[in-house]
Amino acid sequence: MQWLNEPASWSQEPGVLRVKADAGTDFWRTTGYGYVRDNGHFYGGLAAFEFDLSMRVVGAFSAQYDQAGAMVRLDERNWVKTGIEFFEGRPRLSTVVTYENSSWVVAELAPSTKELTLSLKRRGDALEVHYSADGGPLELAALVYLTPEVPALAGPMCAAPEGSGFEVSFHDLAFAAL
Repeated sequence: MQWLNEPASWSQEPGVLRVKADAGTDFWRTTGYGYVRDNGHFYGGLAAFEFDLSMRVVGAFSAQYDQAGAMVRLDERNWVKTGIEFFEGRPRLSTVVTYENSSWVVAELAPSTKELTLSLKRRGDALEVHYSADGGPLELAALVYLTPEVPALAGPMCAAPEGSGFEVSFHDLAFAAL
């Protein structure tokens, strides 16, 4: 796995990747805000085509748009990110699908949510995104089109667009290119 926009502070031990998201970081393209940002932190492994990716995300989210989860990236203009995003004072399930321009979908999580499990599977032209809040059952969050047979990087991501940065840990990180 390799960093895109390596954070100033991070560590890895068996089963856990810990990151302090740097302030002023994000992944976004144009829609609604009129800017392009491609400076969030992303630790990705390369899959020629199909893959499985899973992780548990635990973070100290506190500022508007603090975010952490998984990213699948074909290139700087074509990618998907999903996970917890702190929005309007509480954690939400957030999925951004970007093909030249970003589209954002937000879903409710319990305000007390402390941990999010993510499971992503790329098969053919589809990326399946499943999530579980605080150990509950896995549920479908999104089924997203991905250009088939184009290699992708996949792995954990985090960003702190408006705050001073925050700490997040990714547990049980598993990535398998098929």
